[in-house]
Formats: sequence, C-alpha cells, structure tokens
Amino acid sequence: MKKTIALIMILMISLLTISNTVYATEVNTLEETNKSELSQVKDEMEQKKIKYTEKYGSEEYWLAGYILEEIVRIYSIPICFVGIAVGAMFQFAMGTRRLDYKHRGFGLIITFITILVICQVLPFIYAIVVTGWRG
Repeated sequence: MKKTIALIMILMISLLTISNTVYATEVNTLEETNKSELSQVKDEMEQKKIKYTEKYGSEEYWLAGYILEEIVRIYSIPICFVGIAVGAMFQFAMGTRRLDYKHRGFGLIITFITILVICQVLPFIYAIVVTGWRG
C-alpha cells in the first residue's frame, strides 16, 4: 500500500513539473495576458467600490460591507456544510461505538450551524446599522 501511494505521488509530481514549463517564446504573451487580467480585476474592484460606496453612503464603510457580503456570506456556506457533514459523521457513524465521538459530533454540528447563522445574518445587521443608525 505504501509503495502504491509513493508511486502515485512521484507520478503526480513529475506530471506537475513537466506541465508547468514556460518557454522563452511565451514570455511576451504571458506578460500581455497578465497586464490585461490585472487591469480587468482593477476595473472590477473599482466598480464594486463605487457600488458599495453608493449603497452605504460613505467611503469609509464600503470595504467592510464588501468583505461581509461578498466573502464571508458566500464562503461560509460550503465551509459550514463541510463542518456539519464531519460532525454528522462523528455523531452517527463513529458515535455508535464510542459515546465521546457522539458528543463531539453533536458539538461540531451545533458549532457550525451557529457560525452559519451568524455569517448569514451579520451582513444584514451591518447594513441596518450603517445605513440606519449612522447619524
């Protein structure tokens, strides 16, 4: 079994090193591609900055709103679902034999559900506080 895993790892490493070779003729096209992608990302970020500045009414609050709405709210869903699945595995699969695994799984499920709810409600609370009670 160890030999098989070692052989697969060596094969994957060799394939990754061969496929990432950059030749000298491709340097100019790579630089142009990187510059165009960089300018495109910069333009998208400027558009988001304008959007969130208009939404929250101030230059100071746009970054926190962007992080809460675009990053925390979206990426918390798959992370928490994976955590809930791991907790369910501990509680229902491994918890049939050992009681401490069952309690650990239940704790993980409750923790990740709480984190999921907080991450989904926090942008809404931020929007209410910033736009409504800012003064």
